[in-house]
Amino acid sequence: MIYFILFIIAILLSFFFYKGFNNTQIAVINTVKINQTNSPVKHSSIRILHISDMHLENISITPEQLYEDLKDQQIDLIALTGDFLDRKRTIPKLIPYLEQLNRLNPVYGSYAVFGNHDYVLREKSLKELKDLLTNYGYKTMQNEHECIDVNGQAVNIIGIDDFSTNRSNIDNSYKGIESGYNLVLTHDPNIVLHMDHVHFDYLLSGHFHGGQIYWPKPYHLIKMGKLVRMNMVKGLHYYKERPFYISEGLGQTGVNIRIGSKPEITLHEVQLQTVEKQNDVESTIAG
Repeated sequence: MIYFILFIIAILLSFFFYKGFNNTQIAVINTVKINQTNSPVKHSSIRILHISDMHLENISITPEQLYEDLKDQQIDLIALTGDFLDRKRTIPKLIPYLEQLNRLNPVYGSYAVFGNHDYVLREKSLKELKDLLTNYGYKTMQNEHECIDVNGQAVNIIGIDDFSTNRSNIDNSYKGIESGYNLVLTHDPNIVLHMDHVHFDYLLSGHFHGGQIYWPKPYHLIKMGKLVRMNMVKGLHYYKERPFYISEGLGQTGVNIRIGSKPEITLHEVQLQTVEKQNDVESTIAG
């Protein structure tokens, strides 16, 4: 009898891992539209491709798949929000992904911030990763900002370094900013709880993987900060009426499976109106 029970458990575990691995094979493309509809004035807009948590040691989406999913999309800006990899030998694996993303020809360029896994690398290897991103046209931001012009509208792209490894410096990131639309790129979304003294219009992040194994609940995320306990694990949320987005990420960490979550590619269609009040938001999912 005991052998029969063990056999059944083995079958169930095999199915669990088989299903979990299959869930990593196809990325869901989420489109989030952020529009201020209460204004009679027509404002400029920007379309942002957001990819987070590639975790190239455990990724099932190929560079070619990524390009095929996006080749017919209009992309104004690419934002990569950290956790590319955590092993030196994996760095060359990033090259074909950057090459395929560059084929999308973002109008206003490409930007990247680092995550906690990237900082596992030793200083020399982290520099190698940063240099690689730079060589492929990605502006890596570590507590700094850059202003771009979108049809006459100033857009401040603010890259705040990783919060979970105590590398964030919000004041340095905002130093010198006077006006414009404030778009924040960062890895750990928990930083929104510490940004009361500065303004952002929209913030993009990752870090939680949507739980990765969200079954029956992502209990293992509890140690990853207050937002999890507030049930803010993935997707669009507000904190004090300011919108921020948590990507489920493209790759996996630990084991290459997903239960209750899928790899995510996100397109953010943002109308560039700077307001203090909550935006009207429409979120649609196309898979």
